[in-house]
Amino acid sequence: MKILESQPKLVEQVHGAILSEISSGRLLPGARIIQEQIAQDLGVSRQPVQQALLLLRNQGVLRDAAGRGLIVAPLDADYVRNMYDMRAVIEGLACRRAADINSQQAGTRGPALIRAGRKAVRGGRVGDMIAADMAFHQFIYGLSENPLIAPVMETHWTYTQRVMGEVLMQGEKPRDIWNQHEAMLQAITAGDAPGAETIARQHIQQAADFMVARLRGAAVSMVN
Repeated sequence: MKILESQPKLVEQVHGAILSEISSGRLLPGARIIQEQIAQDLGVSRQPVQQALLLLRNQGVLRDAAGRGLIVAPLDADYVRNMYDMRAVIEGLACRRAADINSQQAGTRGPALIRAGRKAVRGGRVGDMIAADMAFHQFIYGLSENPLIAPVMETHWTYTQRVMGEVLMQGEKPRDIWNQHEAMLQAITAGDAPGAETIARQHIQQAADFMVARLRGAAVSMVN
């Protein structure tokens, strides 16, 4: 892990660093979390690590281990399905609002994010693909000018990073995800609010189908 500098948002940085280790597969489901080792690796005190671990436990990424301590929680396909159902509604709302009030800004700034996403897919690095996907969706949240959307989505994105990391590490490519993102952006740019909402909901539901199928397939393979 990279040594972190002391900054006001240190807990957030530690949270992101631990989540990155989990999403990239360096900390697998069932792995025991050693607080002292994480603090040493990141060059921070135990206090921000404790706070970050508590957040991750509350977000379902970690769970209590037998006896004491924490382990990386296994992914729950049913939980993932429910989470994506909620995401579909919120993402649809964000795209509808963005199309209503910020179509011009979408057309000006959005294409660069599409290009960056496709570049990340070509590069094949899991962390870069996840970061590009998050950047695009957070851009839409900003265009919606609804200040409640990004905070509500924060917990969902924490778990989504885990899901995406797990599936991408199986060698799965994110199929036509950036074609779908481009279609969302085009609808927003055109000021087509109903169309943007519909495309966003379909995009999230298709992603859910894809992710849940891969997770359940991996679970069956482990049993067999």
